[in-house]
Amino acid sequence: MTTPTTAAVPEAHGPQARTAPKARAPRRTLAPLAFLAPFLIPFVLFTIVPVGYAFWQSLHATERVGGTFGRTETVFAGFRQYGDVMSEPFFTDSLLRVLLFALVQIPVMLALALALALLLDSAVSRLKRFFRLVYFVPYGIPGVVAALMWAFLYDPRLSPIVDLLGSVSVDVDLLGPGAILFSIGNVVTWTYTGYNMLIMYAALQAVPADLSEAARVDGAGAWTIALRIKVPIIRPAMVLTGVFSLIGTFQLFTEPQVFRAISTSVTSTYTPNLAAYSLAAADRYSEAAALSVLLAVATFVLSFLFLRLTARGQK
Repeated sequence: MTTPTTAAVPEAHGPQARTAPKARAPRRTLAPLAFLAPFLIPFVLFTIVPVGYAFWQSLHATERVGGTFGRTETVFAGFRQYGDVMSEPFFTDSLLRVLLFALVQIPVMLALALALALLLDSAVSRLKRFFRLVYFVPYGIPGVVAALMWAFLYDPRLSPIVDLLGSVSVDVDLLGPGAILFSIGNVVTWTYTGYNMLIMYAALQAVPADLSEAARVDGAGAWTIALRIKVPIIRPAMVLTGVFSLIGTFQLFTEPQVFRAISTSVTSTYTPNLAAYSLAAADRYSEAAALSVLLAVATFVLSFLFLRLTARGQK
């Protein structure tokens, strides 16, 4: 008795042959997240979470239940806190004051930073490392210390600046209501000009030297090379410093808080950031949170508009 044998199936050859499925390559979606983690984790913990908590707190209010001696209870209030804050007289005043500060101080500071950066980058500049350090030193001084130092220089009883102006018959009160905003702007300009200069100077180092040499051969002077070649190339760095300065202006707090102790011209609601701090100090946490959220939204909107305007001007 013979058993049937299974015929061997010939292997397929040619283009119609079925190939064995290849092993799928491992997914690499985790690799970008690993590189982004050093930024994403602090950003979520120290930016997204605090802003989210402030928004949640701005939607709630603390009310007393059970009469004068009853207990306090946190209740959902919706956007009532936003309406209360926006109806306060200090809201519009402080916001307009900060906008005026930005319109005057930011262009002056960035123009000085650009001039210093171009001066350090020029071919005739000497002792570049020394002056680069000198220009940057004010940024390394704590803001409170810098404000106290300038407060001494502004005090009419102690100020050598006031004495010098008085010797030429110029009577000015640098801590008065008409000059205090510009006095604060001078402190901010003195502190952050070197920081912005360093960003622009770093961008200037990336400008190819061949462009300047070619322009010089064609007869272009130093001013022409600086304004027609270097400045357009470092435009992205200038936009970056503009955004940083705009954000910092809406966060103005240290200098007004220090000057508040020596000048009656600075009130507890002089800037939006100082007003939010004063509301929180008065146990009005929900209104302080609402003002902080409004300030964050205003900063984002103005920064976005600034970027759109500068991008449109570049086209």
